Amino acid sequence: MESNSRRQLVAGNWKMNGDKALVDKVQKQFAAATLNNMDVVICPPFPYLGLFDGKVKLGSQNISQFESGAHTGEVSVAMLKEFNCQYVIVGHSERRADNNESSSLVALKVEQVLNAYLTPILCVGEPEDVRDDGTLFDYIAAQLDTVLLKVGISQFADIVLAYEPIWAIGTGKTASPAQAQEVHAFIRGHLAKQDNNIAANIVILYGGSVKGNNAQELFSQADVDGGLIGGASLNPEDFLSICQAANQ
Repeated sequence: MESNSRRQLVAGNWKMNGDKALVDKVQKQFAAATLNNMDVVICPPFPYLGLFDGKVKLGSQNISQFESGAHTGEVSVAMLKEFNCQYVIVGHSERRADNNESSSLVALKVEQVLNAYLTPILCVGEPEDVRDDGTLFDYIAAQLDTVLLKVGISQFADIVLAYEPIWAIGTGKTASPAQAQEVHAFIRGHLAKQDNNIAANIVILYGGSVKGNNAQELFSQADVDGGLIGGASLNPEDFLSICQAANQ
């Protein structure tokens, strides 16, 4: 595989949590931090996107597959761009489950984000029963292939991937560093069948109960390039310690 120029990235997904006070705390925490070797992205609920001052990069937790129109409750890529949003989480397991988002819909959303020159954080991952029955690689390959068919391998140069074992999200269970590395290596290898260089350079985040005390070991794995952080991103000190682990 060709040499890579991957840079560590840590994205905090607040989900349906947070308030104005948390926005202030996070901004103060990161204004004082020196993190030169990695990128930090905060993905707050929509109403808080306009409150950030530009010290951290911003991401959205979701996007409409439509450009505009009669879609009550939806938000477009053009609106996000007006608030300096650079990243969009697409296909998070909670949206796939709670909102019945199919891989085909996820692929349409990825296409919208790419067309707006924003960066999709495309989430893939398996539930516990799929891991237990040994079909997790087929399951993840199918999630990736639906997007590959829609946008093509060349567009993956502008995508960040996030591997989230669904059984480890918010459960306190974490994939071991070896388990995380095994799946990250599979994902990179799957993309390499179509383009070695894109596979070598794509950033693949791990998401699933990452905390300050396990981040360094997870991030030191060869194919793990940072994290998509849920609960710990709501505590500015914990989140900063995770970012510092990536910065090293």
